Amino acid sequence: MEKMSSSIAQRLGGKVAIITGGASGIGASTVRLFLKQGAKVIVADIQDELGHALCKDLNSDDVTYAHCDVSIEDDVRNTIKDVVARHGKLDVMFNNAAIPGDYRPGVLDADRENFEKVISVNLIGAFLGAKHAARAMVPARKGSILFTSSVASVIAGHIPHAYTCSKYAVVGLTKNLAVDLGRYGIRVNCISPYGVATTMLRNGMDMEEDEAEQLVSRAANLKGVVVKAEDMANAALYLASDESRYVSGLNLVVDGGFSTVNPSFDMILAQEKGLSLE
Repeated sequence: MEKMSSSIAQRLGGKVAIITGGASGIGASTVRLFLKQGAKVIVADIQDELGHALCKDLNSDDVTYAHCDVSIEDDVRNTIKDVVARHGKLDVMFNNAAIPGDYRPGVLDADRENFEKVISVNLIGAFLGAKHAARAMVPARKGSILFTSSVASVIAGHIPHAYTCSKYAVVGLTKNLAVDLGRYGIRVNCISPYGVATTMLRNGMDMEEDEAEQLVSRAANLKGVVVKAEDMANAALYLASDESRYVSGLNLVVDGGFSTVNPSFDMILAQEKGLSLE
């Protein structure tokens, strides 16, 4: 692959960003976009092979990989400490790492150990990332802390309880931190995606990418466009950049209006009349 120029400074020119869960899915798409937009990007993940492969593919001195288990505070602390030591600052902390846990949705079959593991990564990991990022950002009196939540934070349904609880909690954490850190000029926001056919979602649905995208699109409110990881990366770019300099405490729901509609009545009516909702 042709080496990506690090001299092209655009919407994130001069900024330093850490993206947890950056080796795949939404994280990897965001790594690519942030790098393209001029940032120095640290891919923080436990998927070492994928992380190194991504950095090799991007072939830029401005992207590096760091092994980081977000549920282990020393990993998070040391990753951020190393980044600040190398670059002199931290402008953007994107707490994106997450796991789905057991896909069985029923509480009768729920396992405590699984529940605690999901919370430890999705919520405590996000908290630790924000905590240590804030410590690096406070002296500069500026910075952007982001989280990946989920459409599960604004709706309820056939989604595992542990995952849903963790994502609702991330929204609460976002809002509280926005109040706490606003005095230091630090903005805190989160993104709630709908139905991106990442490996995590595909595994849960036991489907290939095309099949998962088709199913998600059929259920979507907004027709004519297929939601992609790049859509979430673009949302993260906006919230990380100075374009959103007065936006804080926001849960940006990127779902094509999915969470605003309850289709149950229309579905039942269509069934009664033998109509198609397509």
